[in-house]
Amino acid sequence: MLRRDVLGLGAFGLCAAALPLRPTTAADAVGKREFDLKEKNVELNSGWKMPILGLGTYSLHGGVCVRSIRAALACGMRIIDTASIYGNEREVGRAVREAVRNGLAREEIFVTTKLYPPQFDRPEEALEESLAKLDIGYVDLMLLHHPGSGDVAAYRAIEKAVERKLVRSIGLSNWYVKELDDFLPKVDTTPALVQNEIHPFYQEQDVVPFMQEKGIVLQSWFPFGGRGWTAPILEHPEIVRIGRAHGKTAAQVILRWNLQRNVAVIPGSSNPAHIKENAEVFDFELAPDEMRRLAKLDRGEKHDWY
Repeated sequence: MLRRDVLGLGAFGLCAAALPLRPTTAADAVGKREFDLKEKNVELNSGWKMPILGLGTYSLHGGVCVRSIRAALACGMRIIDTASIYGNEREVGRAVREAVRNGLAREEIFVTTKLYPPQFDRPEEALEESLAKLDIGYVDLMLLHHPGSGDVAAYRAIEKAVERKLVRSIGLSNWYVKELDDFLPKVDTTPALVQNEIHPFYQEQDVVPFMQEKGIVLQSWFPFGGRGWTAPILEHPEIVRIGRAHGKTAAQVILRWNLQRNVAVIPGSSNPAHIKENAEVFDFELAPDEMRRLAKLDRGEKHDWY
């Protein structure tokens, strides 16, 4: 069934809250980071635990953004992903503070934001702006949104913010093999996470193992194809067929497929029913044959310009 998110829906008491995730004090920064599908988290190379499923907030603004985050947290999701360019850091911060007032510990919510390339020439100021807009004490993960002039200096500024405990982990978005090979020798800290476009038609079968072998967690920001491409993916006969075998939707199959590849996911939605559906992917498992069938859908078909 094709899903279309509807903006502005309320009534979010749909799911029970998940157990909190607690940070560790140390981690081996080398080697593949294995997902704990029972606890629904992964230990980053920074030593902090990150949930492996959350909400992307691109295109969510105002009350819609706050209500969508409320819905995600109610369903047990604990990652909230934003960015300076999204223009919704204030709303994200408002929703997180509301959740804390209602009894959820700040440490249980993992907030990611990003610096955009035009901000790379003033990274310290841009970082302070994001922290002020969010107003949640610290950021769990700060990314550079994609490569650009001044990205090394901007990354180094975030490294200093980690030392000051304003940011807990540092990473990149839209970096691939060539970009990372060029970038890593210039910085001191291996990224904890790289966030890229990953979906059944663009599986990054070379990038995923390359990053994972370096102890970097991969995260998909377009798990359903995004921006006009969701229908061909969510209606693909093979994905639908696998879903029916488990009593699940195509969307749930795609999310589970990513998780079993040790790829974290942050599907965006403003529809509370879809947010609830996206959260319900830990009660089934794809068989090896189903994983192979899904791997054959790769077209190398990138849908975004990054």
